[in-house]
Amino acid sequence: MKLKGMDRMNRGLKVTAGLVFVLSVVLAAYIMVNHMGLADGLDFGAGAYYYADIPEFDRFVSACAYETRIPSWVIFGIFLLWGAAMYRLWVWIDGKDK
Repeated sequence: MKLKGMDRMNRGLKVTAGLVFVLSVVLAAYIMVNHMGLADGLDFGAGAYYYADIPEFDRFVSACAYETRIPSWVIFGIFLLWGAAMYRLWVWIDGKDK
């Protein structure tokens, strides 16, 4: 059984979402065309200039900055176990609605 009000509301949400999407794309294109948001003198890609003023920023992203006594396979294993647990939780929550 479908309710007429719900159909109207769903249609309104779809139209609103479509308008927000189109407006976002148009505004993004306008910003890119007019080179808005760029920092003068910094010829980096998008967002890179946020880190340009941090002294010695490269030492935070170098490979030696992430040394640990825990083997990589343990970290990856924990990551995969966490993902499996969250998937099981998601399936359990989704099954409760039916």
